[in-house]
Amino acid sequence: MTASTREDPDLLAACSNGDEHALGALYDRYGKLAYGLAFRVLRDSALAEDAVQDAFVTVWRQAATYDRARGKASTWILTLVHRRAVDIVRRQHRFSSRAVELEMAGPLIPAESVDEHVGRRSEVQAALRTLSNAERQVLDLAYWGGLTQTQIAAALGIPTGTVGSRIFHALAKLRDALRQTTVEARS
Repeated sequence: MTASTREDPDLLAACSNGDEHALGALYDRYGKLAYGLAFRVLRDSALAEDAVQDAFVTVWRQAATYDRARGKASTWILTLVHRRAVDIVRRQHRFSSRAVELEMAGPLIPAESVDEHVGRRSEVQAALRTLSNAERQVLDLAYWGGLTQTQIAAALGIPTGTVGSRIFHALAKLRDALRQTTVEARS
């Protein structure tokens, strides 16, 4: 059986045993999708290429940590790509924010706004915890990854209608959870 015809979990197992052809087969399958995801996050082709390369190096090094029971291999790979792209964005943001801070004499945000922001962030994180893994996964790919429902369906190996349904239900849960925290805060 050639590397290109093996299933993803088998290819990851082969990667963990040092099989470079297995990594190549995974890259052939997911390289374009990974680049598209990274480019949507970064909006820069060179940075997107770096993110994909770094993610596939991580796939190579951490293939043994992939757990079939926690999700599809394609999701694991694309999550690594997304995380790497977000790390790059954060690093750039920190660098540019630091430069702006150094140029300005006063604080960037009044203390009251920071407190409000931190409180709201906690509420959003609590609301996100109400979602199932499947719902969180499609929201991550849609909103952070910028993928379309069709692209998400292809990446996860599920019908496009299922993606739309999960997004709809996830957003409804988030809306309800955030409304509830707003009502409790007013009481």
